[in-house]
Amino acid sequence: MRVIVVGATGNVGTSVVSALAADPRIESIIGVARRLPGWTAPKTEWRAADIATADLTEMFAGAGAVVHLAWLFQPTRDPVTTWRSNVLGTTRVLRAVAEARVPALVYASSVGAYSPGPDDRPVDESWPTHGWPGAAYGREKAYNERLLDVFERDHPDVRVVRMRPGFIFKRESATGQRRLFAGPFLPRRLVRPGAVPIMPDVPGLRLQALHTDDAGEAYRLAVTGDVSGPINLAADPVIDPPALAELFGARLVRVPRWAVREAAALAWHLHLVPASPGLVEMALTIPVMDTTRARDELGWTPRHTALDALRELVTGLHDGSGMDSPPLRPDTVRGRLHELTTGVGRRP
Repeated sequence: MRVIVVGATGNVGTSVVSALAADPRIESIIGVARRLPGWTAPKTEWRAADIATADLTEMFAGAGAVVHLAWLFQPTRDPVTTWRSNVLGTTRVLRAVAEARVPALVYASSVGAYSPGPDDRPVDESWPTHGWPGAAYGREKAYNERLLDVFERDHPDVRVVRMRPGFIFKRESATGQRRLFAGPFLPRRLVRPGAVPIMPDVPGLRLQALHTDDAGEAYRLAVTGDVSGPINLAADPVIDPPALAELFGARLVRVPRWAVREAAALAWHLHLVPASPGLVEMALTIPVMDTTRARDELGWTPRHTALDALRELVTGLHDGSGMDSPPLRPDTVRGRLHELTTGVGRRP
């Protein structure tokens, strides 16, 4: 089988390519990205292409599956740019899948596509996907779910899988995620257990996470199996403020949600962080997902716990880790200066 991975050089893409390359049933992989990496993988050929402008139909011809991972988190200060890439770009991917008669599409949705959920129970894949309107990320993920609804109706011959993961971490992606969400002012030396004496105890904060390599394995199973429809992905346990306090060796201090929202808004408006306050609000409203379907129907069992994945992120942030791929390049002083001079949260 020939597989096209769109958005192959980022946090998830690099692990998806590695998982597919290790499967003997996968004959070749085309890794598509706007900027080509120095990193290589077996059976993989790189193609430079922007999904907003490239001839995707020709590229997809003859593929057994397309994995669509491409996503712009930034610039949060220019939602028109992210809409053009994330929504209009996805429209072009769907059209090319149909025109090239690709039999399977695996799409990277997110827990961020879900509407706010209940506090007393996890939700399965039937929970509404209207997103959080205050964040471009939630709006765009929710809109793409509607695009997929129409696509599935019009193209019942295409097997469509919608992966809805929680927060995805690995050590090599830590610096890339720091650039996207925390910005250039986060000091590496403070990102370690024992360095921060207190941890905010924010009501309602519950995060689900998984290791990126486990996400890559889930995508491999989706490509090679016969499952279809939406699939929630997360590892145990659910991470709450007490778990974060234990991880960092810090003391919990109760902080109201309004104070977190105001602090996030102030930091964003002062150009101290690239993550918009809407993303913080979304993180406080997303539901806890039931992952039964991933285990029972996809046959997926994560090898790492959610805390393992978070520990790798923390270690990677402290060490400035990365890899030879443009979205994941390691931390450097020159890189941080570039973030400052080009505007925090202003560039893709």
